[in-house]
Amino acid sequence: MMRNIQCLAVDDEPIALEKLQNYILKIPFFDLVAPCEGALEAMKVMSEHEVDAIFIDINMPDLNGLDFIESLPNRPLVVFTTAYTQYAVDSFRVAPVDYLLKPFSFSDFQRSANRIQQQFTMQMQAQKEPAPAPQSDSLYVKVEYKYVRIDLKDIRYIEGMSDYLRIYLVTEPRPLITHSTFRQIKEYLSPNFLQVHRSYIVNMDQLKEIARLRIMMDKDTWIPVGDLYKDDFMNYLQKRSVGKKEKK
Repeated sequence: MMRNIQCLAVDDEPIALEKLQNYILKIPFFDLVAPCEGALEAMKVMSEHEVDAIFIDINMPDLNGLDFIESLPNRPLVVFTTAYTQYAVDSFRVAPVDYLLKPFSFSDFQRSANRIQQQFTMQMQAQKEPAPAPQSDSLYVKVEYKYVRIDLKDIRYIEGMSDYLRIYLVTEPRPLITHSTFRQIKEYLSPNFLQVHRSYIVNMDQLKEIARLRIMMDKDTWIPVGDLYKDDFMNYLQKRSVGKKEKK
């Protein structure tokens, strides 16, 4: 059974924010993570909770909604809400699911919600597709205008950024950046690579320790385990650990 979609509502106008909250709560396949009065508050919430979809105003103080979405390394599904039609063209450079022009009705919102559900379902189905066994202990990654061969054992972790990947290596101080997706690179990874978050795949042979569903890669790098991936992560861990088993 498909889990509910975790949603964030962001608007600096209290009445508009309350309307968004109420509409989200009326959709049976939505859960409201939090209402936020601006992008900076949303940034804090997203650092602590996994968010699948965000309904966000564009014209806000401090940091507008469009710039905020563009700054995210791995974007949730986005619906922009605004009273200004001139933002419509600019907003499509971040490929939103929909664009709601204020004032919008519940039927307008429901249309956007259905589009969110369709895309979310496709994402979940793609993530559950089994990856074939790797053909080699190495892979070739296109970086700018050249191909770089890397050994799988030298990969520490991989960070997803929309249509790009950052590949962090044991042998290099800076990550390799390539135009690809988790779905594509998973075909070449061995079983010790585990997706632990929507934004991270970790080489479990390279981590230092695990505490409270946070993975320590080194003293400066901690990677969270997302709710969606917690069960698979704990199953992997408990099959390879000794001592008292931690409850899920």
